[in-house]
Amino acid sequence: MIQSGKKIKSHFSSFRIISFGFVMVILIGCFLLMLPISTAGSGGASFLDALFTSTSAVCVTGLVLHDTATYWSTFGQVVIMLLIQIGGMGVVTVAISIAMVSGRKIGLMQRSTMQEAIAAPHVGGIVRLTGFILKTAMLIEAVGVAVMAPVFCKEFGFFRGIWYALFHSVSAFCNAGFDLMGINSPFSSLTAYAGHPVINLAIMFLIVSGGIGFLTWDDIRSHTWHLKKYRMQSKVILSVTGALIVVPALYFYFMEFSGSQWEEFSTGERILASFFQSVTPRTAGFNTVDLTKLTEAGLAIMIVLMLTGGSPGSTAGGMKTTTVAVMISSAISVFQRRESAHMYGRRIPQEAVRNAATILMMYLSLFFMGGLAISCIEKLPMLPCLFETASAIGTVGVSLGITPQLGIISRIILILLMFFGRVGGLTLVFAAFSITHKNVSKLPQEKITVG
Repeated sequence: MIQSGKKIKSHFSSFRIISFGFVMVILIGCFLLMLPISTAGSGGASFLDALFTSTSAVCVTGLVLHDTATYWSTFGQVVIMLLIQIGGMGVVTVAISIAMVSGRKIGLMQRSTMQEAIAAPHVGGIVRLTGFILKTAMLIEAVGVAVMAPVFCKEFGFFRGIWYALFHSVSAFCNAGFDLMGINSPFSSLTAYAGHPVINLAIMFLIVSGGIGFLTWDDIRSHTWHLKKYRMQSKVILSVTGALIVVPALYFYFMEFSGSQWEEFSTGERILASFFQSVTPRTAGFNTVDLTKLTEAGLAIMIVLMLTGGSPGSTAGGMKTTTVAVMISSAISVFQRRESAHMYGRRIPQEAVRNAATILMMYLSLFFMGGLAISCIEKLPMLPCLFETASAIGTVGVSLGITPQLGIISRIILILLMFFGRVGGLTLVFAAFSITHKNVSKLPQEKITVG
């Protein structure tokens, strides 16, 4: 029990560092975005608008009150991109990377905090892993810039084309969803590129690359095609990610994009749109079609994908793919009358099952209560409100267009949901229940029927 108490205190200490880091970066970003130089017009942004945008950028969400391309100046856009990069990589990761570059020694406390921040299995080798994360992120984002730059340079000119390629590469890899395409039509996202294979494939590659997690990339680097040598977590992440891309894409292709309102789309464009709308709800926030044209069933599927999110130790938010996998495996074990859940020939610890159930409950509760509160406050239909709260807590950023119309209280609700979705479920669980465990082994037992 003493060891458990120390573990809880360690988690709580790491949570305080991580959450404090995120809060400080959000406040600094808010201050910078309030400067007159940050907006295209005169006067600068209000405190709440700047706070909302800074939170959305640092928490890599992408929900916006104003069109990024037309409302913010180049300076403001640079600030937003830097906030996205810091938030996507993780405040602790960026801080430790700076310390490594400057030659400072990384202490045990910093290593432990880094372990929590990227969901590493152990402290050993954490500094090497941090260097790998930094190099991987820079390499993948550079590839994204190189692929998209020719397209954007041809359309917007050389310098603006390079800037647009850099901004969208960072935004996509960090699963943020901010875009600069409002110069064509405000809040249009990537709808102008619905049939452009280069932009579609590049953005999807960046989203998936950032969303599978750096530990998975470490396995890919170390073991390449030898999948049996991968960590069980990496196997789960890759299999669940693949299923969550292919299955919804099939639904979108045959059920959503086969209607008369999509007749202008060719078969190739429908395939691209199907896969893109399957990938982007996994905390990315871009869209290549008008989401208001989707059916309620299509929007419901997107809500499920948004709540699921990416993977542990990634740039993505949400409940995480491993949480969903553990809960499904636990349910299967009940039907099979097994004592414990299993995946890939390995037993899943009961602690992991309990944590997954807790995270699931917290995300669903906050998602539903947030949507219900906004619906009551704003007198709006429930589905659009649930869509926005799922987008916020899943740190996604796709929207049905109601966010700019929301009042102060509703915006604050979305800010809190975005922060929770990025900081993560377990960190808040440890913060809320950070007392030392009491010995319950002497308590009398009584059978309880579940279900």
